Amino acid sequence: MKKILKYLLDIIRKSVFLRELVLNTRTKTLMQLYLMYAKCETDDKLCVFEVFNGRTFSDSPKAIYLAMLENEKYKDYRFVWAFADPDKFRYLEQNRNTSVVRYNSKEYMKTYAKAKYWFTPSRLPDYIVPKEDQKYVQFWHGTPLKRLGFDIEVKGKNALHTVSEWQHLYEYDASRYSYLVTPSRFTSEKLTSAFNLKKLGKEKCIIETGYPRNDALFKFDNDYVAKLRKEIGIPDNKKVILYAPTWRDNQYATGIGYSYSLALDLDRMRKELGDEHVVLFRTHYLISKAIDLSRYEGFIYNVSSYSDVNDLYILADMIITDYSSVFFDYANLKRPMLFYMYDLDDYKNNMRDFYIDLEELPGPIVKTEDELYRQIKGIGNYWETYKTRYDAFNARFNYLDDSESSKRVLDLVIT
Repeated sequence: MKKILKYLLDIIRKSVFLRELVLNTRTKTLMQLYLMYAKCETDDKLCVFEVFNGRTFSDSPKAIYLAMLENEKYKDYRFVWAFADPDKFRYLEQNRNTSVVRYNSKEYMKTYAKAKYWFTPSRLPDYIVPKEDQKYVQFWHGTPLKRLGFDIEVKGKNALHTVSEWQHLYEYDASRYSYLVTPSRFTSEKLTSAFNLKKLGKEKCIIETGYPRNDALFKFDNDYVAKLRKEIGIPDNKKVILYAPTWRDNQYATGIGYSYSLALDLDRMRKELGDEHVVLFRTHYLISKAIDLSRYEGFIYNVSSYSDVNDLYILADMIITDYSSVFFDYANLKRPMLFYMYDLDDYKNNMRDFYIDLEELPGPIVKTEDELYRQIKGIGNYWETYKTRYDAFNARFNYLDDSESSKRVLDLVIT
């Protein structure tokens, strides 16, 4: 029965007509429920937070929430977090004026209908529409390397949507924004074009404050690092590599879902690096269940479901990624990074393409395992080659990030 259901779901996913029929029917049903609550009066001191459809407690909404908890100015405000698995996050209800609701539930809809302030780094469901006296604060989830929305020039589709469908989704979400928070002029420009903000008359919704989520990268101390190492079980004598690849739009199999080709021999990796290093393996949530790492316990730590990636940045002595935007945030720590882009030509020409010249990246691009291990073992020479480029990179993309971005956002948004 499960195989039959998966097969039917895949048929729906592959058909634009069937997909729109199902989504529109579901959206209309949820919209009817939402509209029942939307007539209620807005609560000027109620805030609602969600991250990636309620998957985690992290990102800029977490930073904003913690900043409000710590500031007496907001002592009378109430906070509601939406989670797909609310029981996992009930501990938050021990905090002042905090409650947890289930994502897409009736209580969820009622909260959005009443809350004055909405905080999220990802798209909200289509049926959630702000009233004139409500404020939808969109943080997005990173400085973009890959082209987005209306900036995608490669035609075609991924496993979920055609390019035109993605553009419609981006444009619709942007039409609801009260504020779009960015960390730089570069990001402001790219999100303006990607979300078609000029056509929507929304250019003025952008506020450049730095990303609140990166505040934590300027606040930790050695005690916090020791606590994290103990929590995850990392030996004191090991250096930490964070490997954080992104997903590939075209790696999808009927009846299975998203897959991922590592392009790494993990046995060889353990042989090459295991004496001095451990690896924190962090995949995109769409592929987090696609790889079995159980054979490498004690060397590779699967941290794909770890809630807050900032802790992993703080732990890592270096990061290896590919096309994920994680390196923009990690650069605030001024630590080495490598770019393992074994499929660069295919990715650039057939999937997304990039906003920046890859020559700007603050680290080497490597395409083979041999070169990857040479670069890791020779990391002591990293700064001789990349310091100038690294400084220029931060000056262009991270010049607003510090420990006070949350405060700047709140000062502008909460009125």
